[in-house]
Amino acid sequence: MSVDKVQLNELIIEKLKSIFDPELPVNIYDLGLIYKVDINDNGYVQITMTLTAPSCPAAQSLPVEVDQKVREVEGVTDVNVMITWTPKWEKSMMSEVAALELGFM
Repeated sequence: MSVDKVQLNELIIEKLKSIFDPELPVNIYDLGLIYKVDINDNGYVQITMTLTAPSCPAAQSLPVEVDQKVREVEGVTDVNVMITWTPKWEKSMMSEVAALELGFM
């Protein structure tokens, strides 16, 4: 079974945009917390993400929510969410939409 990676990636990003940082009124994708979405031919998805800070209150819940939401996307067969601290998240990683929403522009 081979999946349409481009279409699946778009659906996954759409789903990631429905997950919001509990402390900020911005979704985690526009916030720049998602570093990489890798999809193999069988629909296995590996997501590399970070958090705004190691002490982030959502450190336990956010990766679980990402895993659960991405599994809801049709065509996804399995998900692995990896947290990384390299590179360290900073405000410049936000999209313009997020920066405007938070008053940084």
